[in-house]
Amino acid sequence: MYTEDLEGPCMYERPGAYFLPVLYSIFFILGLLGNTLVLWVILCGVQLRSMTDVCLLNLAFADLLLVCSLPFVAHQAWHQWVFGDAMCKVVLGAYYVGFYSGIFFITLMSIDRYLAIVHAVYALRKRTRSAGVIAASLTWLSGFLASFPDAAFLQQQMSGGSDSWFCAPFYNGTAEDTTDNQHFWNIFALFKINVLGLLIPTVIMGFCYTKIIWRLQYGQSSKRLAIRLVLIVIAVFVCCWVPYNVASFFKALELMGVYTECNSSKAIRLALLATESIAYSHSCINPILYVFVGEKFRRHLLKLMSRAPCHLCQVMRTIIPMDRTTGSTYSQTTSLDERSTAM
Repeated sequence: MYTEDLEGPCMYERPGAYFLPVLYSIFFILGLLGNTLVLWVILCGVQLRSMTDVCLLNLAFADLLLVCSLPFVAHQAWHQWVFGDAMCKVVLGAYYVGFYSGIFFITLMSIDRYLAIVHAVYALRKRTRSAGVIAASLTWLSGFLASFPDAAFLQQQMSGGSDSWFCAPFYNGTAEDTTDNQHFWNIFALFKINVLGLLIPTVIMGFCYTKIIWRLQYGQSSKRLAIRLVLIVIAVFVCCWVPYNVASFFKALELMGVYTECNSSKAIRLALLATESIAYSHSCINPILYVFVGEKFRRHLLKLMSRAPCHLCQVMRTIIPMDRTTGSTYSQTTSLDERSTAM
């Protein structure tokens, strides 16, 4: 998470105070609604019968960790951090864990889809609920470890440029090396996002989805719509995460002294704020990409809504479409749609 620190040799404004609170509030509402529906359907309707169900459930949890921190981040962007040091550590710590875990679960799901489609016979007995629990546990552990050292050094601080409080990692050391310590770990955190948040997941996803497209195109179960959905998943991931990682890379170069002009520094700060918002939107899109396009998932959702004693559920039943010719790539060969050969 980029903190709009106003300290430095240049006179910085706060453009994020105008648009970030609105965007974060929208992402919070949409992400909370979409991912809560995913949890409801999987826990009450599907009941975790396969590895894919476990992955979907944990991806929704990871996205919820991130989106539930957005109201606090929105208030900080609008005014300042007013929630105290303890909430700073808890809320932003959960943010960092959800941030990395969400990306890792998306990567895990690409591996799961690769096994289900490319190695269907071999993976038939391997992609069980138990295997999913083990893989999910390792993914959560990876997300937890990736959140360090950022999460460990979170604290409420006073901004010298504006005399206001903000919550961010402060890599303190001795009085002599505090500044150098902070500078090094800020650069390390930005490059860590590039490597763990984009480079490694992109390589894994690129390999898995290339094999999936090849199998769908040349195999007996070839379906153009399934290939189109694979390409949409890849395109959405790239559009959401590449701009933020590029901006983070240029911010790291600025901290290393490559860019020293005030205009360049201001442009990089604005780019970070804007592209980070785009990256957050992925947590709202995930429920649509990974489950809502699946016909079986919608059937479970409508069935649960028909039992729920609320007027809103009845209204939503009339909005959700039913008749489709294909399921979701992410519900294929799972308990959501055992017989589907599409995504």
